[in-house]
Amino acid sequence: MTHWNRELEVAVAVARRAGELALAWQAGIEAESKSDHSPVTAADRECERLIVETLVAEFPADGLLGEEGASKTGTSRRRWIIDPIDGTRDYVRGNPLFANLLALEDQGEVVVGVVNLPGLGSLYSAQKGGGAFCNGTPIRPSEKSEIGDSVLCFSGFPKMRKMPSHDTFLEWAAQFWAVRGLGGAADAMMVCSGQAEIWIEPSAAPWDFAALKIMAEESGASYFNFDGGSTIDAGNCVICAPGWEPHMRARLMDGSAPLK
Repeated sequence: MTHWNRELEVAVAVARRAGELALAWQAGIEAESKSDHSPVTAADRECERLIVETLVAEFPADGLLGEEGASKTGTSRRRWIIDPIDGTRDYVRGNPLFANLLALEDQGEVVVGVVNLPGLGSLYSAQKGGGAFCNGTPIRPSEKSEIGDSVLCFSGFPKMRKMPSHDTFLEWAAQFWAVRGLGGAADAMMVCSGQAEIWIEPSAAPWDFAALKIMAEESGASYFNFDGGSTIDAGNCVICAPGWEPHMRARLMDGSAPLK
């Protein structure tokens, strides 16, 4: 039995609206640099404002955490986590790989997630105990576990030194059937949908991970941090097909796994 049907319905609806807004503003938009040198646009801020206003109206007791500054403690022990435009570098270049990410955390556990890829026409949704879907169709990870048959996704070569065993990464990656780097949310959804087997993110924030975590768990994929935990606060994560989990845990947590 699921308990968050209304919350998921609202999240899907507002993510769609945010995606429409982002697409309408994309042509010719310019980015500014934030203090961490990551880009931000007026569309990021406007999408967050739209999402926040909707959530406050629908769930006034809930807390908020948004990449562009939204913050509210709330009284319900629940918190909405918002990345209004994930992949702003793609967004400002006119690429279709950006996403609107929205998740609900209930007593510290992510229970609802929406990953909207409006440029691709794909909206992914999940709630705890209810499965994971793309445009209403259930999704599952692949059953592949052999390196020569598998697709590896990796977010950001400048982040490689944050990974254990980074010195052998390229030699290891060269053995895969293919290597892709489409952007965090798009790559992660490929794994959850059986179109790739591994996604590695060495350095990101809770709003980058929250919606992806519940999507992975409800699709049947594995989600874990480099230290073996399973949190959105560790700054890193792996999402992989179940057959790859033992190897990835060994390789990325302590570097002990040999080249497969």
